[in-house]
Amino acid sequence: MCAVLITVGLPASLSSIAFAADASDSSQPVRKRFGIDHRVLWTTSRVKGTPDPSSPYRTEIAFPHLRFDEPLAFSVVPGTNRLAIAERGGKVFTFENNRNTKTKQLLVDVGRTVYGLAVHPNFTDNGYVYTSSVIDPAETSPEGSRISRFQVDRTQPERAADSKTETVILKWPSGGHNGGCLRFGPDGYLYLATGDGSGIADEFLTGQDFSDLLGSILRIDVDHPSEGRAYGIPADNPFVNTPGARPEVYSFGHRQVWKYSFDPANGDMWGGEVGQDLWEMIYRIKKGGNHGWSVMEGSHPFRPTRKKGPGEFVPPIIEHNHDAFRSITGGYVYRSSRLKELHGAYIYGGYDTGRIWSLKYEDGKVTQHQELADTQFRVVAFGQDPGGEVYAIDFVGGGLHRLVPAPPSDGKEKLFPRKLSQTGLFASTVDHTPAAGVIPYSVNAALYADNASKGRFIALPGDSKIEYDAMTYPQPAPGSTPGWRFPDGAVLVKTFFLEMETGNPKSLRRLETRLLHHERTPGNDDEYGAQVWRGYTYVWNDEQTDAELLQTEGRNRTFAVRDKNAPGGMREQVWRFPSRAECTLCHTMAAKYVLGVNTLQMNRDHDYGGIIANQLETLDHIGLFTEPLPAHPATLPKLVDFQDKAADTDSRARSYLHANCSHCHRKWGGGNAEFQLLATLPLQQTGTVGVKPGHGAFELDQPHLLVPRHPERSMIHHRMTRLGTGRMPHRSSNVIDARAVDLIAEWLQQMPDPAR
Repeated sequence: MCAVLITVGLPASLSSIAFAADASDSSQPVRKRFGIDHRVLWTTSRVKGTPDPSSPYRTEIAFPHLRFDEPLAFSVVPGTNRLAIAERGGKVFTFENNRNTKTKQLLVDVGRTVYGLAVHPNFTDNGYVYTSSVIDPAETSPEGSRISRFQVDRTQPERAADSKTETVILKWPSGGHNGGCLRFGPDGYLYLATGDGSGIADEFLTGQDFSDLLGSILRIDVDHPSEGRAYGIPADNPFVNTPGARPEVYSFGHRQVWKYSFDPANGDMWGGEVGQDLWEMIYRIKKGGNHGWSVMEGSHPFRPTRKKGPGEFVPPIIEHNHDAFRSITGGYVYRSSRLKELHGAYIYGGYDTGRIWSLKYEDGKVTQHQELADTQFRVVAFGQDPGGEVYAIDFVGGGLHRLVPAPPSDGKEKLFPRKLSQTGLFASTVDHTPAAGVIPYSVNAALYADNASKGRFIALPGDSKIEYDAMTYPQPAPGSTPGWRFPDGAVLVKTFFLEMETGNPKSLRRLETRLLHHERTPGNDDEYGAQVWRGYTYVWNDEQTDAELLQTEGRNRTFAVRDKNAPGGMREQVWRFPSRAECTLCHTMAAKYVLGVNTLQMNRDHDYGGIIANQLETLDHIGLFTEPLPAHPATLPKLVDFQDKAADTDSRARSYLHANCSHCHRKWGGGNAEFQLLATLPLQQTGTVGVKPGHGAFELDQPHLLVPRHPERSMIHHRMTRLGTGRMPHRSSNVIDARAVDLIAEWLQQMPDPAR
């Protein structure tokens, strides 16, 4: 099947919602070439800066002349002044630990996906380099993950190690969480983190089972092989003499320890544990410790009736709920003298949110805990050099970053509007009437929001303009279309309305108005792709007269909705008001931050208060772009309205998945499954048809992501039907999208079987 870039007609059922939810004008709209005659400047903006206190630190590129392709792991090269980086594709490079270094040297090319890297402490004597890798991340295999040793020729250290020198040290199952973090401890032994081997809810029950290698941290002696192995078992490993236990196990009860480290001052082992439903954890990992998974998720019950392994559960030192963190990345205890106030602090971060935090732990308790920096990159790993300096590694940009003090706060956060009526976005907040110069818009394929409808506006300050299709970073990213680059101070506005009586438009209630605010900051490198977009939620009061700014954390509220199909004619609906961090989970760098204001979504007709006109042509006419459109909108790409049954089923289904799923499920999008749901890719290039799911079978019979003619075996369809564990979308949705479930089922039933 081809990619979906199809021109279709537009149903006008929701096109006027951007003006007012209770509009009663029943006159028939007329078609004109332009919906707006001339641009009116928006001059009333009070959305400036941020309501949150400034972070005490920002980041800077530590090695300005170096970039790596999807870096995943870091190591020092003992006995030298060099550091090493492993890229996901399998190449390992070394470079001089000098801020001005301009060259990197290939150390070894593993030729497959690498997750971990460790250079032997006696590298200058033996030339040994260790990697953890997986043969095929998308395949479940009993021996698909492995530790390998490569040897660099000490007589020719400038040459890369020959792949023929590979010696496989240890194998363990791949599929789902593969773990892979590799470190030499201060005791000289090699440590390895393995994941639980499943994608969801520890379906193989490996977390509490130490008779296998999964869900554990292992500790082996690579210098003294024994008993027919390529490694030895340290005599003091905690389960050496425990019947039924694998002697390699150092600790267990882990879901997915994504990076751990040893404090160079005292040898303490710290790790970040990626949680599932609600929590992300930092552990001080204990020798022989049972860290709880999957009976517990951190300190909270997860599946409390499951069989428990030996030992008391080790509690996490710190937990973050998913309102603030997603996919935690363990770091290092800072021991450099450069930032004296951070000396002794454990530094860690969040892959999806880009936030960097620290904690200090003394006398068995946390004495300090704070956010250090709010970055715009994917913090996939940290590294520490021999001087104790800590580097944050950006998976997408490929750079190594370090913390530097931020300029002192100027106190402007106190001026940020706490009420929607103070933002300067509305002439009448009560009537939801936009201010002069604030432009309504609509999209082709709306993001599902638990049956809520939406009103949307674009606000550009003064005579500022948009650079059309100027955002291409990051590349290469198959199927990713360019985004629009917005000016400083741009605000995108979206108000959510929910019917308090199902099927009655007159019962619409305003729930919240979300702002997406763009601020260009000093040092912002547009070519690199970094931008600062901040999301804010204003919660409407019961009187519907104004909305209050929600604080950093999110909130749930339950509404009573009249529904004749519900028992007793009433049902409860839980609405999620997202936290600041939750906004970043969808508005990602890979998705160009802005999901609705782009060519694919905006190339459509809009009802400008009784005048129907194409949005792109209208915005071009009033001079909103820095340059004229490159072509007439009729020839530019677009999604289709998936609710329009006049469009073909394939286009509707692909557009729905693009709008609702592709901001994560694309290259570098943050979704940890190896497939893409961009409508701009031919279906056969998305990695979905006939591909086994990597995150569990959910008791389906021989499931694949998409199975032509068989919705009941298609994992993408199945996860749309779930609530709770395994639900997609996984955040901010508590109501199944019944129409979309039916659409995807219809699409699958009509899909040609490639085997026929």
